[in-house]
Amino acid sequence: MGRARMRLFEQALRDRGLKSTSQRDDIARAFFGAGEHLSVEELHAAVKKVNPRVGYATVYRTLKLLKECGLADERHFDDGQARYEPTEEAEKHHDHIICEHCGKIVEFNSEELEKLQERIARFLGFVVSRHRMELYGICAECREGRQSEGGTQRGVRQI
Repeated sequence: MGRARMRLFEQALRDRGLKSTSQRDDIARAFFGAGEHLSVEELHAAVKKVNPRVGYATVYRTLKLLKECGLADERHFDDGQARYEPTEEAEKHHDHIICEHCGKIVEFNSEELEKLQERIARFLGFVVSRHRMELYGICAECREGRQSEGGTQRGVRQI
């Protein structure tokens, strides 16, 4: 999946008359390989481990470019900070549940919930073109006083 997305990114750069640079490539690879919802600061920290010369502004501009190319989605959860994740394929739609204490984000998909949303939309006379669902609460680790790592739980859970 990472290579395919890198090829799409390289093509998008060519389409815009931009060059592929080692810094842009390092940022894109780190972004596509992260497997979590990253802020600009978190992506910058991850890229600096690979290429210490990459500046914050370059990370910001590259994320903006990835978003413009349709390869990144910007999310704003309750903490107000912009977070980014690779754009999902239509059949890979997922929703999010976020711990209000530690900030852990879990991705999930529920066929039952999707069908219910469609039924509600039909009842109200709508055809749904897209939706975004975010549920907030306290995760089991925080409720039980255990140390939670926060971050994104890798992989979309089927419910």
